[in-house]
Amino acid sequence: MKVSLFVTCLADTLFPDVGKATVTLLERLGCEVGFPVEQTCCGQMHMNTGYARPAGDMVRGFADTFADAEAVVVPSGSCTGMLREYGQSVAPGVHLPPVYELTEFLVDVLGVTDVGASFPHSVTYHPTCHSLRLIGVGDRPYRLLEAVKGIELRELPEAEQCCGFGGTFALKNADTSSAMGEDKIKNVIKTGAEVVCTSDSSCMMNIGGFASRHKTGIRSMHLAEILASQE
Repeated sequence: MKVSLFVTCLADTLFPDVGKATVTLLERLGCEVGFPVEQTCCGQMHMNTGYARPAGDMVRGFADTFADAEAVVVPSGSCTGMLREYGQSVAPGVHLPPVYELTEFLVDVLGVTDVGASFPHSVTYHPTCHSLRLIGVGDRPYRLLEAVKGIELRELPEAEQCCGFGGTFALKNADTSSAMGEDKIKNVIKTGAEVVCTSDSSCMMNIGGFASRHKTGIRSMHLAEILASQE
């Protein structure tokens, strides 16, 4: 199956291994992955900050860039949600190709949960707000992680609570954001896991920052990196 990768701004600029892992994973499962170099941003940051017109320009740019795509795979619930749930509100009449968050694509379109991964480490999973509440990925990430060979999944207390990032929320409400991040990392530490995993680079960055500042030694990883792993 031919798919196109929308890598997201954060993965492109800060976490290129997330994009590489997504391609590795999709190709292992038989997909032919295209990467339009003209791609930019989904417009979520602009939308969240009240700049609807630039957000609409971003959505229209996405639609033009991926106009011929059979399916667009996104390693982010936030960007998927922006395009699918808000795209029409900021860019009325725009025609978007089918856009899938990574776990949706693996489970619903390819019909797999065992992706041939091996990762012999203890892992706890943080379900991101937009994946959970905006696009409703449900238990798909857990089903994929449970099929990874050697993994030891540990339940995250208060898993559904936000990590406090939320794009510009963290900038506008720094004290509240920091308090939420402190709560999240305390719960991650309680699990005793070696790795905290999420499916959005923004949450990975935020939780990883708290883990580093607390000198926990806990690695933050994107779900795609674990699913691509064959240790």
